[in-house]
Amino acid sequence: MKIIVTANKTPFLPGGADYQVRGLVTALQAHGHEVELLQLPFRFSPEEEVLRLMEFAEHTDLNRPNGVRVDRVISLQFPGYAMRHDHHRVWIMHQHRAVYELYEQQPPSPQLQALREQITAFDERALGRAEALFANSRRVAERLRHYNGLPSQPIYHPPYRRDDFHCAEPLEYFFYPSRLETLKRQDLVIEAAALMKSPARILIGGAGGQQRAFQQLITKLDVADRVQLIGRFSEAEKLVLYARSLGVLFVPHDEDYGYITLEAMLSSKPVITCTDSGGSLEFVEHEHNGQVVAPEPAQLAAAMDDLHQHRRLAAAMGARGRQLMERLAISWDQVVEQLLA
Repeated sequence: MKIIVTANKTPFLPGGADYQVRGLVTALQAHGHEVELLQLPFRFSPEEEVLRLMEFAEHTDLNRPNGVRVDRVISLQFPGYAMRHDHHRVWIMHQHRAVYELYEQQPPSPQLQALREQITAFDERALGRAEALFANSRRVAERLRHYNGLPSQPIYHPPYRRDDFHCAEPLEYFFYPSRLETLKRQDLVIEAAALMKSPARILIGGAGGQQRAFQQLITKLDVADRVQLIGRFSEAEKLVLYARSLGVLFVPHDEDYGYITLEAMLSSKPVITCTDSGGSLEFVEHEHNGQVVAPEPAQLAAAMDDLHQHRRLAAAMGARGRQLMERLAISWDQVVEQLLA
């Protein structure tokens, strides 16, 4: 089949979405389909730019671009899922979060209120036209039902280089790989470091808009000997950083899916996450394959101290996480089969 995949592109701001987009395109091609990736240049602000792209998407018909018949369109992101096609499948990573679950966290303004109303109506029109509607996690499906009254089927997909994750003898550190952004809440981890009793260190990997603020917090709390911002790392380095860690931290606010949970479990490492962290809670079971605690520095510190002190327990939790991944057998073959069924 000839298939167009629609997604967004935010130049020089890489993230987990890029893995999902590239993974889907590669998987469809591996199944013998002709695939074109159509990426829209997306800006989060000002509101006028968001509205302009919404209008463009809703007035774009992909049935026969340049006279070539397209058999399927699979859309992953707002607002590309409004593009028109007779056989349009939507597999949502997330919607425009600023007008949904993150709306109450922002300063109120007439502009944002108007945008919220316009996007809600837009989503209900666009997603209501889809031939089939999927979400990339149960959490995303819950939001669709809660905010838009739309049912969807969750489809999990594997992280990049799934089969390369492995476990090795742990060193004295916990690992938190993620973009350095407010929603990822690395500040909670830095504050927890000041309360830890064990000598374990924390390696925070990645880059992002909060890098300077987090470094300043490390200095302010005098925990530079405990916490290190290691910056960007290669895929090969990532595998080793997971493999040699005592455990993995993943404490975002209301994450959509979160590769970090799956990558940690594939590395046989226990995951420390929070009660409001969203997608990670679909996999982490408290005191079975990780620790689920309140988003408070004292509780995070206690969880890290506990895993550091009880190494065998931590190893057993990590092993159970790996067993869960093997039992679920999340694969791109399953994704393609369900999306095209």
